[in-house]
Amino acid sequence: MEKKAVKPHILESISEGVFTVNHEWRITSFNRAAEEITGISRKEAIGCFCWAIFHSNMCNGDCPLRRTMKEHRPYAGISTYIVNKSKKRIPINISTALLHNEQGEILGGVETFRDTTMVEGRRQELNDSCRLGDMISCSPLMKKIFTVLPQIAQSDSTVLIEGDTGTGKEMLAKALHDLSMRREKPFVAINCGALPDTLLESELFGYKAGAFTDAVSDKPGYFTMADGGTIMLDELGETSPAFQAKLLRVLEEREFQPLGGVQKLHVNVRILAATNRDLETLIEQGCFRQDLFYRINIVRLQLPALRERKEDIPLLIEFFIEKMNRLRSKAVTGIDNEALNWLMSYDYPGNIRQLENIIEHAFILCSEGDIGTQHLPGYLAASASPIGTRPSSIHAIRQSTEEEAILKALQRNSYNRLAAAKELGVHKTTLFRKLKKLNIRLPDVDGRNVLPAEHKEDSGR
Repeated sequence: MEKKAVKPHILESISEGVFTVNHEWRITSFNRAAEEITGISRKEAIGCFCWAIFHSNMCNGDCPLRRTMKEHRPYAGISTYIVNKSKKRIPINISTALLHNEQGEILGGVETFRDTTMVEGRRQELNDSCRLGDMISCSPLMKKIFTVLPQIAQSDSTVLIEGDTGTGKEMLAKALHDLSMRREKPFVAINCGALPDTLLESELFGYKAGAFTDAVSDKPGYFTMADGGTIMLDELGETSPAFQAKLLRVLEEREFQPLGGVQKLHVNVRILAATNRDLETLIEQGCFRQDLFYRINIVRLQLPALRERKEDIPLLIEFFIEKMNRLRSKAVTGIDNEALNWLMSYDYPGNIRQLENIIEHAFILCSEGDIGTQHLPGYLAASASPIGTRPSSIHAIRQSTEEEAILKALQRNSYNRLAAAKELGVHKTTLFRKLKKLNIRLPDVDGRNVLPAEHKEDSGR
C-alpha cells in the first residue's frame, strides 16, 4: 500500500530531493535528486532510519518532520543542513507534510529539500561586502562610513555620531569599539536624555556613601565601569548647559569627582557622543555649549535616514525575517510583492527601528509562508505606489534602487566613471559590468576629463 501511494515517475521528474518515512521513521522512498544531494544511493537509504542518512543538526532536536507527524500540519521554508556521504556539510531548505494513501489514511511523512549551497555562498558574499558588525547596508552613503570606520576606530579621538532616531547610532558606536584596540575592555552606553541632571551625574561619575540620603554605600559610575574601554553618551543634545560644563572638564582632563567625594579619579576611556539634534542650531539658541561642541566634534559621522537609503530595505527585511524565525521558531519564508511595495513606498520617520517593529508586527499574524499586506500595519497602505508603477519582485526592486544609486553617483561626478566607482565603493570594472547588466545608457560626455566639484575646488579651477 505504501509503495502505491508514492508515484516514482513523479518523484524522479523534480529537481528537489524527496524522501518518505513510515511510522517507524524508516525511509520508504528516496528520489534521484535526494541521491545526488546526499551522495547516498536509494538502495542504501531505503529501510534506514532517516537520521542515519541525513545527520542534520535538527535530528536530535526540533525536527520539522517529527513536528508534522505529531501535529498533523505541514511546515515550509525551514533552513538547516545535512552531512553528505563525503562528510561535507550541505545547507538545505526543507518542507514537510503528511503522507496519505488514496483512502486518506496516514502512511507516514514526506519531506522535500533543496541544496542552497549556491544561495548561501551568494549570501555570504553579500554579507562580507554589505555588513560591518551588526550594521547591514549596500547603500553608497553607508559604504563610505564602512570604508573609513576601521581607521577612525584605531584612533582614541572623540567621535560625534549624528543621525535621526532609529538610524543605528549605538550599533555604529559598538562597531567602532569592536574594531578598536579597546575591544577586550567594556563598552558602556547611556542615554543622557532619559535622566535628569542630578541622576545622570551620579550614574556617570558614581557617588560616595553619605552623598545623599539613600547613599548607604559607595557606587562606581559608568566612567569607572568603562575604564580602559569605550563609553557612548547618547542624546547629548538633551542635556543642560550645567551638566555640559562638568562633562567638558572630564573630556579635557580625563578626571572626575564622584558625588560626595573629595578626591578626583583618573579614567582611561574613549568617549563617543551621539545625538539626533542639530547641535549647531542648539548653540545658536543658547542650549548647547560651543566649547563642548568643539571638543566632541573631532571626528563627525552622519548616519543617513532610511528614506535616503531605500535600497537597503529588502536586505534589512531578509535579515529581520531570519532573525525572528530563529527567535520565535517560525517558518516565515519571505515577503510577497504587494507587501514589499508597501514597505518600499513608506518614509520611516522611525527609521530602521520602525522597520524592525513592522516585521515583528507581521510575525504576530504570520507563522509561515510569505508575509502579505494583511500582516502589515494598515497605515502603510496610504503610501503604497499605484499598481503599474511598481517593480514586480524583490529582485526588480533591488535592481531599480541599484540603478538609481549608480545614476546619482554618476551625475554627482559629472559622469566621471572612475570617480563614481570610488564614491560607490566598487572597482571600476564592477561599475562597467553593472552599467551593462542594467542597460544604463550614459550621455555622450567624456567624464574622464571632467573633475567632480570637490576636486575642482582643490585644484583651484
